[in-house]
Amino acid sequence: MRFLVNPVATQVARLLVSRSFSAQVNAATPQSEQKWDLYAGVLVERLPIVTKTLEPLETKFKAMLDQIELEKSLKSNHELRKETEKRQLELLKAGKIDLDSEALKQTAQDLEDAYNDELAKFYPAPRTTEADKKNDIRSLDRKLEETLVLLVEQKLGNKSHYLLPQGRHKAGESMRQTAERTLKEHCGDALQVTFYGNAPVGFYKYKYPSSSRTETVGAKVFFFRSVLKQGSGNIADSKLKYQWMSQKELQQQLQQAYYQSVAQFLL
Repeated sequence: MRFLVNPVATQVARLLVSRSFSAQVNAATPQSEQKWDLYAGVLVERLPIVTKTLEPLETKFKAMLDQIELEKSLKSNHELRKETEKRQLELLKAGKIDLDSEALKQTAQDLEDAYNDELAKFYPAPRTTEADKKNDIRSLDRKLEETLVLLVEQKLGNKSHYLLPQGRHKAGESMRQTAERTLKEHCGDALQVTFYGNAPVGFYKYKYPSSSRTETVGAKVFFFRSVLKQGSGNIADSKLKYQWMSQKELQQQLQQAYYQSVAQFLL
């Protein structure tokens, strides 16, 4: 015996089952647990001060490019002047020309010797600073070849953690304004930065401990990128606990889940 299936009845049955399941899910998940606090976090970078030291292979490659450039380049004005003065000196010795003594008072060779003497007195500043030797993680003068990121000690629940500066969003603020206010509250006015834009570059969320939850289940943090302005001072508050970390040091300092979120927008 065959039974005829009514398509309309089947669709209605599916809809009723779907609504019943949705009602069960909503009953199992209270509305209060779906609320989150909004935070703005700030990535503050101190860009490299000096170029990175070349690796041995990079040094050889650079030397090869310099040699190719030299071989294909035209002679400079200084080289042309040396050749001209050399020919004039030979003609002068042969008595074929008579030059004014002022013409050869300061030759190109004299200038070259003076430049070489000045170069011999020049010594580049060391790449390893006193802050590196003392491992002063609060100093901006360390690891000059690398980008440093600011971490500030903050209290989450009953524990303190080193994190990117972050602050809770207030009504009426844009998230960019929250980020600017947060940085000023944490670091003061001495630290001057430039924000890259109004849109966040990263995101991270975490849940509060069950004992600490009230109306919200956790926090959603939207990160904004900024860079130290040239000539900016360091944080002036000596009581504030902060660190300037390289990317490798960040991986060791931050919790794994938090670092994985931050690492996505690190250069």
